[in-house]
Amino acid sequence: MTSAPPPYVPGHRLLAGRTAVVTAAAGAGIGGATAKRLLEEGASVVVSDAHARRLKESEAELAAEFGADRVTSLPCDVTDEAQVTALFDLAEERHGRLDIVVNNAGLGGTADLVDMPDEQWNKVLDVTLNGTFRCTRAALRRMKAAGGGGVIVNNASVIGWRAQKGQSHYAAAKAGVMALTRCAALEAADYGVRVNAVSPSLAMHPHLVKVTTPELLEELTSREAFGRHAEPWEVANVIVFLASGYSSYMTGEILSVSSQHA
Repeated sequence: MTSAPPPYVPGHRLLAGRTAVVTAAAGAGIGGATAKRLLEEGASVVVSDAHARRLKESEAELAAEFGADRVTSLPCDVTDEAQVTALFDLAEERHGRLDIVVNNAGLGGTADLVDMPDEQWNKVLDVTLNGTFRCTRAALRRMKAAGGGGVIVNNASVIGWRAQKGQSHYAAAKAGVMALTRCAALEAADYGVRVNAVSPSLAMHPHLVKVTTPELLEELTSREAFGRHAEPWEVANVIVFLASGYSSYMTGEILSVSSQHA
């Protein structure tokens, strides 16, 4: 069975008046879709990405639709602590508060473990796991200092649960993001901050096509019960849910955004 994507869901002002930071938000992937969804729900958004040109283009598109006063951008390499600090400082300086952080930055690739050099392993873990750690730490420090409250949503992956050839580095990093989410949630609960994660299976976007073979994409799509990949905005919808008051009693949870067969 192959089904068409459902109609796009309109915003309902679930996040009116809040400020959000989204990493790896340039372009048409999950980060970009999340930034747009947060804006549609009434939030002001600080978008970041390691690709400065694409980031500026994304900022201009979002500002044209939602207003320049609600959209700010700053290039940020999440492997650089100084850049992470500058990103979160900007969010507080520009909007006076920090309510939502979406840690979307990650790096993949395909290589068998027997052929993988240390540099490739370390780079994937530094962006995907350590980057999430750095941004989570920066967010929690500010949220705690502000008196508590706030939400962090991390982007994990079903590959953190399920094995796939050539993905040992990425799977290890995403499993680490899941464990980090659970432990950080217990600590952050002491000052009213919730930390959760989404775990997508297959959300199609241009960057994924560039690093994945057509054969693998066809195989992964065949595993989905709906016979299609997710649209990035379908993952963003779940991120919005976790950022909103509708998930007020949820923390330390990893939500699978997947139609994969059991």
